[in-house]
Order: sequence, then C-alpha cells, then structure tokens
Amino acid sequence: MFRTALRNVFAHKARLLMTVLAVMLGVAFVSGTLVFTDTISDAYQKSSAKGFDHVDVAVRAEGREDRGDTLAKQPELTEGLLKKAAGVAGARSAIGVVSGFTALADKDGDLIGNGFQSQGGNYWGTDDPRYLLTQGHAPHGGHEILIDSETARRAGYHVGDTVRMSVDGPVLTPRVTGIFTTDDGNVAAGGSLTLFDTATAQTLFGKPGTYDEIDVRAAAGTSQTALRAALDKALPAKTVDTTTGQKLADDQAEAIASSMSGLKQGLLVFAGIALFVGTFIIANTFTMLVAQRTRELALLRAVGASRRQVTRSVLIEALVVGLTAAVTGLLVGVGIGAGLRSLIGTFGAAVPDGPLVVAPGTVGAALAVGVLVTMVAAWLPGRRAAKIPPVAAMSSLHAKATTKSLVVRNTLGSLLAGAGIATVLYATTLSGSDGQAPMGIGAVLLVIGVFVLTPLLSRPLIAASAPVLRVFGMSGKLARQNSVRNPRRTAATASALMIGLTLITGLTVMAGSLQHAIDKMASSALRADYIVSMANGSELSPEVAKKLRSTDGVTALSPLRDAPARIDGDTEYVTGVNGATIGRLTDLAVDSGTFEVDGTRVVVDDDTAKEQGWRAGSRFTAGFEDGTRQTLTVAGVYQGNEMIRGIMVDDTTLTPHLDDVADMQVMVSTSGGASDQVKDRLERALGDNPGISVQDKKDISDGIAQMFTLMLNMLYGLLAMAVIVAVLGVINTLAMSVFERAQEIGMLRAIGLDRRGVKRMVRLESLVIALFGGVLGIGLGVFFGWAAGELFSTSMPTYELVLPWARMALFLLLAGTVGILAALWPARRAARLNMLAAIKSE
Repeated sequence: MFRTALRNVFAHKARLLMTVLAVMLGVAFVSGTLVFTDTISDAYQKSSAKGFDHVDVAVRAEGREDRGDTLAKQPELTEGLLKKAAGVAGARSAIGVVSGFTALADKDGDLIGNGFQSQGGNYWGTDDPRYLLTQGHAPHGGHEILIDSETARRAGYHVGDTVRMSVDGPVLTPRVTGIFTTDDGNVAAGGSLTLFDTATAQTLFGKPGTYDEIDVRAAAGTSQTALRAALDKALPAKTVDTTTGQKLADDQAEAIASSMSGLKQGLLVFAGIALFVGTFIIANTFTMLVAQRTRELALLRAVGASRRQVTRSVLIEALVVGLTAAVTGLLVGVGIGAGLRSLIGTFGAAVPDGPLVVAPGTVGAALAVGVLVTMVAAWLPGRRAAKIPPVAAMSSLHAKATTKSLVVRNTLGSLLAGAGIATVLYATTLSGSDGQAPMGIGAVLLVIGVFVLTPLLSRPLIAASAPVLRVFGMSGKLARQNSVRNPRRTAATASALMIGLTLITGLTVMAGSLQHAIDKMASSALRADYIVSMANGSELSPEVAKKLRSTDGVTALSPLRDAPARIDGDTEYVTGVNGATIGRLTDLAVDSGTFEVDGTRVVVDDDTAKEQGWRAGSRFTAGFEDGTRQTLTVAGVYQGNEMIRGIMVDDTTLTPHLDDVADMQVMVSTSGGASDQVKDRLERALGDNPGISVQDKKDISDGIAQMFTLMLNMLYGLLAMAVIVAVLGVINTLAMSVFERAQEIGMLRAIGLDRRGVKRMVRLESLVIALFGGVLGIGLGVFFGWAAGELFSTSMPTYELVLPWARMALFLLLAGTVGILAALWPARRAARLNMLAAIKSE
C-alpha cells in the first residue's frame, strides 16, 4: 500500500501542485513570522544588554508614598545620595542619570525620528561609560549639546552646527559641540539622543539638583549581588530601591520578548487563517482524486485491501504532499523573515544589527503544521472512500449523497449557525471586554454553520444569477448547471474565499464606524478651535499657555493640568482647567446640576460619578501631594467620552498644591476660527517648535483616520495571503473539474460548442462560484462588523453603524476578478482538449 500511495502521488503530481502551493504558503507565513520575530527580538535583546554593561547596580527612587488621605511627595535622588553610593565599599564609581523627552528638528524644521523615541540626557564627562565621544568636546551650559552619530548622519549635522530643539515647549537653539556613539536601543530603532551637561539637563527636565537614577559600577572582585547588599545597608530603604544590572538586562529582555510576542501572535493568527483556508483546498483535492480513483480503490478492496489500508494509502499521499510543502514552505519562510528584516528599514524604522535566527522550534513548527494540516484535511476523504463497498464503487452508485446525509448535514449546519447567531447577539448585550469571548465563540460557530450549510445555500443563490447568465447563451446555462452539479465541491471552493472576505469586510465596517464616531465625538465635544500638545504626549511648560494667551486672535484658552489626588482611600486624577473659559471651549451634555468650575466647585463625568456615588451637590475631600486636604463640591455631572472625562477643578485651586506645574495640553479658541492662516500664526508664536503639535478638529480626525488606514492596510496585506490561497483553491478545483469532465467537454465540442464557448463556460462557472463566496463573505462581514460595533457603543455613545457601500462593491468586484483570473489556465486547458481523445477517456 505504501508503494501504491507513492505511485499515486507521482501519477497525480500536476493535480497535487496547487495543494502543495497552498500548504507551502501557509507554512511559509508561519515560519517567516517566527524567523522575523525571533530575529528582531534577539537583535533588540542583545542591543539592550549592551546598554547595561556599564551598570552593576541601579539605584532608583521608590514610588510615591501613600499617607492614607494624602499623597507624599515623590522621593528624590540627591547629590548626597550619589556621593554616599559612590563611597560604598565595593563601588568603583557612580554616575547620576537624568533623562527626558527632547524634540530635535532636522534642517527642514521637522521632528527627527519618532516622538516617543526622541530622548535627551546628561553627559557625565569623558569617563562616562555610556557614551563614546568621537568628535568635538563635551557640552558646557545651556547653549551646547551632543548628538548621537546616527542622528547626525540622518540629519546631516556636524560639529559647530546650530540646531532647533525643545524639551517641554519653548524653542532652544544650542550649538552641536560633539558627536558620540551609543548602544541605546531608541537610537538603534530610529530615534534620536541629545545630551546636555548634567546641570543643564537637571534644569531642563525639571529636576534641579536631583537624578532619575544612580548607576554604580563595582570594583574589581566585587559581584553585583555583593555591591547591591552593601548599597542596601548604606542607603535609606524607604527612599530608594536597588536592582542589579543583570536583573535590569533580564527584565528588559523579558519586556522585549513580551512585546514581540504580541506581534508574533497577531501574525500567526493570519497564518492560521491562511492554513484554515488551505484545508478546504486539500479536502477538495483529495475528495476529487479519490472520486476519480473509485474503481481503482474498489479493485484494491476486491483483491483483499482492508478499509484501514485504503484510508492509510490516502493518508500516506497526504503525508508526502504535506512534507514536501512543509520543507519548501520552511525555506521560503526563512527568506520571508530575512526579507522583512531588510524591508522594515524602508519604513523609517532602524533595527539593531544581528544574525538571522532560525530556531529549532521554528523548524519543528513548520514541519508539524504542514504535515498535520494536510493529513487532517485528507483524512475525511480517505475515510469516506474506504467505506464505499467495492461493488458500489465499480458501478459509481456512491456518487450522490444520500437524502439522509443531506438532512443530517443541513440540520447540523442550522443548529451551529443558529447557536452562533444567538451567542453573538447575546454578546452584544454585554459591555466591553465581557462580551469579547462570547463574541469570538459565536463567530466561530456561525462561520462553521454557514460552511456546513453552504451546499444548501448554493442552489438558490447561484440560481439567482440565471437571468444574467442567459445573456451568454449556452455557455452561461452550462456554467450555472456545472456550479450546482456538485454542491459540496462548490461550497468548499467558495468557502475559502468567503472566510477572507468575511474578515476584510468586518474590519472595514468596524474601522469606518469607529472613525465616524470619533469624528462625531470631536465635533460635538469640542468648541475649541485648536488643541496644543507635545508631539509625544508628554507635559507642556506653562510658558506655552502664556505665549498663546498673548497671541493676536486668541479669544479663549484653557490648559488641562493633571494631578493625582487621594479620594476616599483611592488615587484619582483631577484635571485643572481655566474655570472661566472651559465652558466656552467644550460642549459636553450635562446630566445634572450645572457645568460650573470655580473655586471649590467641580464637574465630574458620569462614569466617575456613578462609581463614587456622587450627584450634583455631593461633597468630597481630596488629599494632594503637598499633604493638604480640601473639600470640593460637585456642581454638575457631565457625559464624558474618550476625549474628555474625569474630575475638572479650577487651576487656581489645584496649582498651589503642585510641586511641578505642567500642562498635558492647551485648548484654544480664536476670533477667526480654524484656518491655515490662524494655525500658522499660532505655530509662529510658539517659535515653529518641532516638539509641539497644533491641531484643529480636522487634524485630530485625520490623524486617527491615518492610523486606521495604516492598520487596515496592514491587515489587508496579511489577509491577502488567505485570498491568494483561496485563488489557488479555485484554480485547483476548476483544473481537476476539467479533467473529471473531459469526456463531457469532448462531447460538447463534438456537437458544436467551439473553443471560445468552452473557455467562456469555465470562466463563468468560476465567476459564479467566486461571487457566491463573495456574497456570503460580505454578508457575514457586515453582521460581525455590526455585532463588534455594539460592544464599542457601550463606551462610545457617538458610535453608529456606517456601511462602506463603495468598498463592499469593490470587494465584490475583486471577488469576481479573482474568479475570472483563477479560471484562465483551467479554461485554456479545457479549450485545448482533443475531442476524440476526450470522448474515449473514462
């Protein structure tokens, strides 16, 4: 039986080629994902580990102390602690580390790198182990800086150049006095690093005389553990926390692995989808191969082969196909991983240098996935073939499914689909994350149910195409009849395309609806013309609000100033606003009371009020970080949203309790409203600062739309793999169907159907099957998009379903195009059949 199975593989190698390609693509996706993520993770881990080579023990401040009704001031790492750490037995040296956001502009005035990766720090001196000064000299004073060599290369800066930069708002124009090299991971990832002398860094980052961290190096012969123990004895335990450099490196490696794990899992989900779609092709292929060899299998049974042996022979064929596809897919996947590693640089993201990582687990996963998927998909056709009695197989009495099997299939499909719909509808009644699991289970049940019911659905849906197909004469009529001749085969072929379009349509519906909700939220909640903030979301200097207030055309302005407070034993954040203008800058519906922020009167969003049991007139006590407590009164409860929520208090009440005054953003209204001219005026007033973002409501919506578009394009690209596999399935099914119907096609040619008519018949058959899968996929995608949107609507009142009719029409058009393209080779093959040879074939 083993030799027989191998001979069958080689005898049908052309027909198995598409199956090999389908499995190979899925395996390549899996192995490519694993190679890419392992390579990137390994490169970042090694790069970050170098950054801790100079640290044997890191000393950091403990978190803010909880004093019950108030919050204690954040502990500080002072110069005295630094000297004490440097003098501990076993310590060779100690340096103080200061860091913060630093926006550095290129020569065109644009922000270099990603805002979150634009960092600044302090240069300790020529003995600073973190940075190697390769050109120029150390900075002295607030008008001199160092920049990293990668940033200098990308921006074209040299020693002696004057640059534009910002730390928290005001524009600075220091001179580059030197260039250094670093192993900093942010720089390796495409960011920038700017260094000041220590005193300047402390002043700019709002930490005069203090440090963010003290890095201690051990003397020769002293271990990191011993040095840490000595530091723990010498330094106040309630103020500082010590960590060894090895622990920091391990934690960083774990964090990198964890962040890459999310990317890996996301990519593997799409690889799984492609493989799932591939199972339809495999099952279809082996079903048709078995059907074409029924007499051969019957003879094997007649000469003594058992059912188990017949099933085993089919599985051996699947094993050979799966192993071939898995090995090929692994090799292609390694190439994909290497390609992605190189391609990522074209998107402006730099990755640390490192070798290509092909882990043993990747090889094992590729082989296991390829072989298992193929054998599982081929098991049912093999088992079905083994159950056919030899006499029935020889007379082809098995060809049609029995009424009983159809009733069982349709009943099972109806139950699964009904359970799926009910579960999804139930999930829409839940809120947020509570409904995610039921939604996922319901979606899986519904998709499986529709797949089981697809043969039943194919007849009425394909029959609806009859009026259009009549235009094509006899070719159209034959195409429709061929499409419904074998409903199971049509269903399996269409289902592969259906799954891809279901996901694509569902994602498009959700993205479009969310974008509409955010646009509506921005226009309804904000009366302000502009929102001014730092590019990376960090804190703004109060000087920004002062400059804006004195700018021509500004009619109303309010900073948003967040601060922690202790309320009823819990830490909550309150937002300081300009009580006199906040009502003119926002448009928030008030559930109760009045929207009045003045003195000790505050307004609270509805969720916070519900959680705390507050209503208009309620009083509560807030404990601030300066140790004082103040009683506040709820003047009103407003309807919060994703853009504006929380407890708003007048900034004149909040600011005296703050040690460091900073704003998260500033709302601005102008006499002329939002326009390009007004925006330019505000940006000029702020010195054309590279680190500050001035956005109107359209800019906010466009930024979110750009994010959604980028996300959708990425997902479309990932789902394209599933669509490509589905196309292979259509090609494979049509090609084998042409082979199966060779005698019939020969007879049609003999009675007058020309080659053009044969091509048209096969193309129309493919088009009908593709459109059938497209209609099912778009219908399911709209349903899932609506259901998922219902979960969002609980936390986003402005959410409403928006159907992207133009895109859905495009998806249906693409499905039809897929059908036509997939039929090119099978149609050409059918038209070139020799009439006489075809008629004589069995």
